[in-house]
Amino acid sequence: MPATIPTQYVRFDSGVEEIQPNEQELTNETVESMARVNRFMFEKHRHAIRDAHAKSHGVLRGELHIYPNLPAHLAQGMFREPRVYPVILRLSSAPGSIDPDTQSAVKGLAVKIIGVEGKKFLPDQADEITQDFLMVNDTIIPTGDIKSYHDMQLRQEKVFLHAPEVVTKLITEAGTLVNSALDAVGIKKEIPLVVPPHPNNHILGETYTTLGSIRFGDYVSKISVVPLSANVQALAGEQVKITEPAGWRDVVVDFFRTQGAEYELRAQLCTDLKTMPVEDASVDWPQDQSPYQPLGKIVIPAQDAFSPARRVFADDVLSFNPFHCLPEHLPLGSINRARIKAYETSTAYRHRMNAQPRREPRDINELPD
Repeated sequence: MPATIPTQYVRFDSGVEEIQPNEQELTNETVESMARVNRFMFEKHRHAIRDAHAKSHGVLRGELHIYPNLPAHLAQGMFREPRVYPVILRLSSAPGSIDPDTQSAVKGLAVKIIGVEGKKFLPDQADEITQDFLMVNDTIIPTGDIKSYHDMQLRQEKVFLHAPEVVTKLITEAGTLVNSALDAVGIKKEIPLVVPPHPNNHILGETYTTLGSIRFGDYVSKISVVPLSANVQALAGEQVKITEPAGWRDVVVDFFRTQGAEYELRAQLCTDLKTMPVEDASVDWPQDQSPYQPLGKIVIPAQDAFSPARRVFADDVLSFNPFHCLPEHLPLGSINRARIKAYETSTAYRHRMNAQPRREPRDINELPD
């Protein structure tokens, strides 16, 4: 019987990424548009909010347990050895506005890992000890390259700043608009329907995945977080009827008031840059070609998931940024390269306008109870 041929994973090198036509110009115009919307939102709320994932639903304290004896292709970067790291997790909705939870939206999970040694990618934060992974409950971003995202952003800005309020309220996620409402104001042709409204699955039963690829040491990957303990596995795919403006917060707070949960952190390694592209994040990497593989588990105890002090700390003090990272876990592709400037511009504005310090936690106890 012939020996099993090991999977050949794409090795990371400088040729994995390809700078796109007019990439810097498109990035600058995109960030400028986002900044204009950000200023509009500040005047609306008289409080600066994130230009994406503005609304928090829960802020959790937990631990990441890196599994022992990972195979060589998984023992990369911060996963080289088994360790236990404190983590802060933030659950959110994707829009850069504070919308009622009765509106459908993509959900987000940001994971901040504390105590990660090694120089970080951002020069002004090279000595920080945090590693962030930002994920959503989807496996693609429909506008998966900088040109597509640029066009969507400028069209979305037009709706935010100029369309009637009734249309703005019908934005359910980045680039998704209700066609009948657009017909009414004559801009359907300018703003295409990208994806259907996101289903209202239970926020704690979802699988969350990085949008776009990241470097994984010697390789290229996507990262996901998947329900592991029976209580959250049971919530996978469960439809939830949200009737209150803060319904998702109530769901998260009620759950963690009496019980904890476990999730598994996994990596999907790239095996073919044609079927698993780095420069087009709208392509779903086929899991039959390369399945997700376990890296460790996130253990979250019962807690008050959204106390006033914790909410203010997460919304106004903390920054979740995919470039809070080791170079071994650098986000890849044009949609991610644009995020370097986008995140810095948004974070600087938010902290300045809210008169809050910018700091990365060095101890989990900085997160209020």
